[in-house]
Amino acid sequence: MKLVLAEKPSVGKELARVLGANTKQNGYYEGNGYLVTWSLGHLMTLKMPEQYHPEWAEWTFDTLPMIPEHLEITPLKETRKQLAVVKSVAKRHDITEGIIATDAGREGELVARYIFDYLQFNKPLKRLWISSQTDAAIKDGFAHLRPAAEFEHLHQAALARAEADWLVGLNVSRALTVKYHDSLSAGRVQTPTLAFVAKQEAKINAFKPQTFYKLQVKTALGTASMSKQFASQQAAQQAQQQLAKTPLTVAKVTTKQVVEQPPLPYDLNELQQVANQQYGFSPKQTLNVLQRLYEREKLVTYPRTDSRYLTSDLKATMSTRLQAMGRYSKTAAQLAKHASAPKYVYNDAKVGDHYGLIPTEEAVEPSRLEADELKIYRLIAERFIDLFKPAYRATVATYTLQAGQETLSVKTTSVEEPGFKPVEQNVADTLPVGAKLNGTYKVLAQQTTPPARLNEATLLGQMDKYGLGTPATRADIIDKLQNAGAMEKRGRDLVVTPKGQSLLKLVNPDLVSPDLTAQWEKQLQAIEHGQTTRDAFMSDIKAATRRLVLEVKQSTTEYVDPNLTMKKCPECGSRLREKSTKMGVRLVCSNPDCHYSRYRDPKLTNHRCSQCHKKMVVLTGTKGDYFKCQNCGNTEQMSAAKGKRGRVNKREEQRLLKQYSKAEEPEESPLALALKAAMKDKQ
Repeated sequence: MKLVLAEKPSVGKELARVLGANTKQNGYYEGNGYLVTWSLGHLMTLKMPEQYHPEWAEWTFDTLPMIPEHLEITPLKETRKQLAVVKSVAKRHDITEGIIATDAGREGELVARYIFDYLQFNKPLKRLWISSQTDAAIKDGFAHLRPAAEFEHLHQAALARAEADWLVGLNVSRALTVKYHDSLSAGRVQTPTLAFVAKQEAKINAFKPQTFYKLQVKTALGTASMSKQFASQQAAQQAQQQLAKTPLTVAKVTTKQVVEQPPLPYDLNELQQVANQQYGFSPKQTLNVLQRLYEREKLVTYPRTDSRYLTSDLKATMSTRLQAMGRYSKTAAQLAKHASAPKYVYNDAKVGDHYGLIPTEEAVEPSRLEADELKIYRLIAERFIDLFKPAYRATVATYTLQAGQETLSVKTTSVEEPGFKPVEQNVADTLPVGAKLNGTYKVLAQQTTPPARLNEATLLGQMDKYGLGTPATRADIIDKLQNAGAMEKRGRDLVVTPKGQSLLKLVNPDLVSPDLTAQWEKQLQAIEHGQTTRDAFMSDIKAATRRLVLEVKQSTTEYVDPNLTMKKCPECGSRLREKSTKMGVRLVCSNPDCHYSRYRDPKLTNHRCSQCHKKMVVLTGTKGDYFKCQNCGNTEQMSAAKGKRGRVNKREEQRLLKQYSKAEEPEESPLALALKAAMKDKQ
């Protein structure tokens, strides 16, 4: 019996179906010589400090830095039930080998290796490495399983990343929290990412707009522009009057042949950028949709890829992939008859763990896809179809026009072959040197513009440029910064909050700069490729941790909590702190021994007042949340309102009761929960 470990129940179910393991048990499938079980993401995590040394539970500078000789793992409480299932089946006497079938990447490798290491699994271990979830790909992958030892370098890189984040993130965050008595989090990737947004904002604030004037002239060739700028409108108008009396003459003509090949397939980073620009999708939203297209619909290849090239062995599959897109695009079906992508697309040397994002051989039925799924699929599919279209070819002519002592320029484009571009073929008018032209001059007032704020698309571009994170982690990093209150969205733009600005002033400059973090990421890549070792990398990380903690200890920078308000707690008199939640802003008592909190703004509901029948708002008092009518002042307890018939929408009432009694924040990691608990003890 072969034990197969998938990363999610949905993937495990599909693997079991393809393998013929059709007998469903509690937490696994069995049959046909396979036992297929799964994790729920991570089942294991690195131990918390107090699990190494009891004194490390105390949040003081005396315990910092905390650097265990060896970092160890421990089960996550939330997923102990599934871990028990995996443990029980792994210990069965009929299990002859294990198969890692988690996501084919650094984090997926870590998920599985943590589990098998914890279970002390001593049977042969193999690796399923596939780039799509189609039945054919799964069968082929299981027919060509590879020894897990081949991925040991990937395993070591994954361990190094997790341990580095533990050492740097936990130590620096704890040092900042102890020093400034507020929950402050810093990390080797998230802090320089935040700094990108802050630096762009600083450029905008320092920008001083300037007005200038230019001349344009409409001609038979098009609108010509003068490179010369005028400081005043009067000077521009004087030039306009003089030039209007002078005929335009073609002084020079230069032509250039333009050939543009179809673009390469998307990698995850570029797809997230384009989806943000076109649809306003956050990077996390794009990745979630893409994951569904990969796992559930089986329509696209592996999402978390950092390559845009394809491997040469895929050439034979191009026609089949285009045929499978027939219901989506007639063009794809036509191109399938003579499918031939350009040679530059196939480059084995530029493909790492996975090749570029392309459709699979699975037949697509567009009507089955959700709206967001269809948008993302369309981006991938259209880019793929373009590969089989001709190159764009055009002739660009640049005319230099003479008007007295002044020169202007205008360009014309003759499209000879539209190719993959959605433009029409056209032939532009041509004029010889010496030809005369009539023109209508116009003065344009223009103003220098400030740099644009970063949005999620441009921030991803910056992270990619400096090697911060990986395509698989960047979306989470941007999300974490927003959830931590260090950064927020205004429309589509990203801005740093006052808390984020304060954090950047407190953190060591090495963590703010992308250079050190990018260097660490390159080292992780080097570990993956066997060019350096995890021990060498971790030695550098430990030294950096000691230095960064010392910087915080010795810092003289003052910190003022930007979220602290002048409002007083009605129970203990301490000042209230604003805290953003998905339900709105809450005012939370800053005294750790007091648990008072309320919404800053009244929450309008559909619950009707029993007196005047107007909609009521939810307020928070000493006895909890209650309804209040802003029209007549009537108040009602939620429990009492539940029993009123004829005047209360039962479904709405139940929704409200559930809404206002559940936790404000999504489930947090053990590290975040420990940080909060220690903050209360410290204060």
